[in-house]
Amino acid sequence: MSETPQHPHQPLLHDELVALSAPTQVWSSPDGSLGSRPLHGIYHSDTRIVGALTLLVGGQVPENISHSVTDAATLRFVSLLRHLDGRGADPRVLLNRVRRVRDGRVTETIELTSAITDPIETTVTLELTPSFDIIHDVKGGVHTPDVVVASVLDDVGVHYSSGAITASFSSAGADLVVDANGLTTARWNVTIPSHGSVSVSWELDIVDPSAVVRGASGASDWTGVTARADDSRLGAWVDTALKDLAGLRMVTRDQPDDVFLAAGAPWFFTLFGRDSIWAARMLLPLGTGLAGSTLRVLAALQGTETVAATAEQPGKIMHELRPGTLDMPGEETSLPPLYYGTVDATALWINLLHDAWKWGMPDAEVEALLPNLETALVWMRSYGDSDGDGFLEYVDSTGHGLANQGWKDSGDSIQWRDGRLSEGPIALCEVQAYAYEAAIGGAALLDHFGRSGGAGWRDWAAALKTRFNEAFWIESPDGAYPAVALDAHKQKVDTVTSNIGHLLGTGILDEEGSRLVAKRLVSPELSSGYGLRTMSTDSAGYWPLSYHGGSVWTHDTAIAIAGLGRAGFGAEAAILIEGLLRTAEGFDYRMPELHSGHSTEETATPIPYPAACRPQAWSAASAVAVIGTILGLEPDAQADELRVSPLPIAGALDVRGLVFGGRSFELATDASGAVNRNSLLETGAATLVAKE
Repeated sequence: MSETPQHPHQPLLHDELVALSAPTQVWSSPDGSLGSRPLHGIYHSDTRIVGALTLLVGGQVPENISHSVTDAATLRFVSLLRHLDGRGADPRVLLNRVRRVRDGRVTETIELTSAITDPIETTVTLELTPSFDIIHDVKGGVHTPDVVVASVLDDVGVHYSSGAITASFSSAGADLVVDANGLTTARWNVTIPSHGSVSVSWELDIVDPSAVVRGASGASDWTGVTARADDSRLGAWVDTALKDLAGLRMVTRDQPDDVFLAAGAPWFFTLFGRDSIWAARMLLPLGTGLAGSTLRVLAALQGTETVAATAEQPGKIMHELRPGTLDMPGEETSLPPLYYGTVDATALWINLLHDAWKWGMPDAEVEALLPNLETALVWMRSYGDSDGDGFLEYVDSTGHGLANQGWKDSGDSIQWRDGRLSEGPIALCEVQAYAYEAAIGGAALLDHFGRSGGAGWRDWAAALKTRFNEAFWIESPDGAYPAVALDAHKQKVDTVTSNIGHLLGTGILDEEGSRLVAKRLVSPELSSGYGLRTMSTDSAGYWPLSYHGGSVWTHDTAIAIAGLGRAGFGAEAAILIEGLLRTAEGFDYRMPELHSGHSTEETATPIPYPAACRPQAWSAASAVAVIGTILGLEPDAQADELRVSPLPIAGALDVRGLVFGGRSFELATDASGAVNRNSLLETGAATLVAKE
């Protein structure tokens, strides 16, 4: 019997370590070495600069005993050097290795410390192998073909180049040797003094003039934010998330002052419309600065004409920005550098603008974006609804773009309960909810700033709500539920999915519809105990490790939690919050992009989706969204009023660094959810505490 042919696989990354400061990242083993796994490397922008890195002391590999994460950009590795020890049982010679990453720079300090009486003479040897693979070839499990790397050794160090990208390696005090393939060996002869230490260091500086994005300068808006709760998991998750988000801050080459969040490591260090919007929206309780800059970056790239090859249309918000065409190995997908293939980012952009305004984004900043708002609204009605049936739908007309263009954008994500794939154009349920919310919010903005059209958009939203509730609901013995989508024939795609959680709190559902959705979300078919499954277990296509067909996505669960909170279903929100806290603990509080849909009855700890990005922007930002739901925050900066109705979840809670109307404040509750302290009152802002 012949064996099945092997095909390239996407690298697994759940067990690997990363230090990052977008757009630079280093992926390694827990001992700090690079090269034993396909993912390993030093990456900058869309290129893997270094593929392998090995450290030897006295000709031997140090015995790693621990690693620790200082922040997203800094790792420390501790190893034993027992071959240099005396004869006692206690380890008496240690190696401390500190790796730091900045935009375009990686540095390491290697310190050898001895508790032995006599000095120790030894060598420290570092071997580095340049790579220059394109990151999406790495993602596809292959090496970039025909890469030519030039290596030049001079008095400063070793200089590598391939195409327009250059990198320079320097190692003060080391003897450097470079072979014909660029393999670099740095060797230090060192003496560890009696009861003392000796250190060596190296650095790699990288320049990519073709990059369209780069790291943001300065500190994040959320420096100093803390959350402390009786349930310590909540504070630990928030602390880790905010450190990770600081490492994902980026700007575009053309707008260097406007910060956005890159989607996630390792594959998505760039601007994504949907991802960057959702992450900024979740972080609004910490200030409107990130929201404002994200809105402006996307507004500058808003579509102005109809271009089939890029999916651009007037008023449309883009999907993805890259320095060149993105060809995905093993897939029939090829995306242009600026790609607009998303059906939901435009409505979500409007929703972010409205929500940022309610949180206190200055009127002048909001007003400057009103022309973009008006064209985005028109896109929903004139282009988003491609067939004139009153719903927003999508279809890839090129044959090489994304087949699915909602947040579940894998090719098999929209399927019938019996496992058949849906036929496009497809009208997703949550996209109609986003559009309804955008029309209502957009109308409020138009009214406030004295622009015409508000009444018309409210009428459009009301008609959409009526159509939605007539067309999407499916009767079931377990209670009615909304279809995930309408297919090309306007049939209700009957799979029960997490998409319905995005409907809550948008206003598109009536009270009974909200109740039915809330009940369904916490059913054992959707709620795994570790969060909300993307697809119900009673669907033929369900598989706990399916990317969009049974796995759990942190941000997806957090959106459902926020909707449950806004709709008044605190008990159901608490169930899903407990699931995320349980998961956060299981992943050492760095939430992955997604994880397995296995239930708590099947496994005592959450099972990784082994190729999930980690850290990832909207997964990390979900920690703040959950805090907002627990506190029951409802902003109305125009009335100078922040409504607060806390839920009794996680015990007593104290959050510092919240921002409303440009004013930072602290909010503390007791275990029952009653407000103990609200320092916003002390700054003169009116606050309504609405607790029943």
